[in-house]
Amino acid sequence: MALDASATSMPRHTLTGNIQRHRQFPSRTLGNRRDILVYLPPGYRRFRRRHYPVLYLQDGQNVFDATTAFAGVEWGVDETAQRLIRRRLIEPVIIVAIANTGPDRIHEYAPTRGIIDSKAKRKKRSRGLARKYAKFLIQELKPFIDSKYRTKPEAEFTGLGGSSLGGLLTMTLGLWFPNVFTRLAVLSPSIWWDDEVIVRGVLALEKKLPLKIWLDTGSAEPGWERARNLCAALIDRGWNLYDDLEYHEFEGADHSEAAWGARVDPVLRFLYPPAVPPKPVTVRSALGVTV
Repeated sequence: MALDASATSMPRHTLTGNIQRHRQFPSRTLGNRRDILVYLPPGYRRFRRRHYPVLYLQDGQNVFDATTAFAGVEWGVDETAQRLIRRRLIEPVIIVAIANTGPDRIHEYAPTRGIIDSKAKRKKRSRGLARKYAKFLIQELKPFIDSKYRTKPEAEFTGLGGSSLGGLLTMTLGLWFPNVFTRLAVLSPSIWWDDEVIVRGVLALEKKLPLKIWLDTGSAEPGWERARNLCAALIDRGWNLYDDLEYHEFEGADHSEAAWGARVDPVLRFLYPPAVPPKPVTVRSALGVTV
């Protein structure tokens, strides 16, 4: 019997490791539901007294599973984290993938009521629901994750990440809520939004915030040079390159899931480096014996 060609081309589930699924997680704040996937690091079941930092990722349907990812291309965050943790190249981390809701995505991720398409004859504006989305994260989702899993809930251990509008949202919420999120993965952010409102937001800071920021762009992305404006603003306000700010321009990289997936490895290494073991203290006794 001949197989249907369309059936054989369907992507298969590509989940790796211990991943928990919470289907249709409700939000009273936003009045909708979305799927949440939670990656638990190797050793989570065995070391029951250990608690872990957490990284929350936007557009969560794209980060773990090819079946749900846009165009069937996932980021491979689960495979990359699994490999880096097993090799002790990053500290074990819980990763929470938050699916978007489709039509509401641009509204939930937008910090202001900016124009969605400036080339359209009839200008349509976003509803600018980023603060409501932040309330969903901080008052609904994060308490659930912290209660159900062994997390380190403090801000210094909590990260946020995303690409494109998700990157814009990540940078924005870092500025608004540095008491909740301090490790930011800002991939190809939509800096163009509302005449670079995110750059103006950084420049308006009275002082540097306790944020560790990964910022990047690809040279094949439209308007990629705008990332330099955001980087310059962060440096102007006190962030230091290769210390608490990592900035990269990837030659030839476009605005796609494949491009973002290709840099998950260095992102995780920067935001979650392995704990450095304390140096042994050498003490010489009166008998000349080193202890």
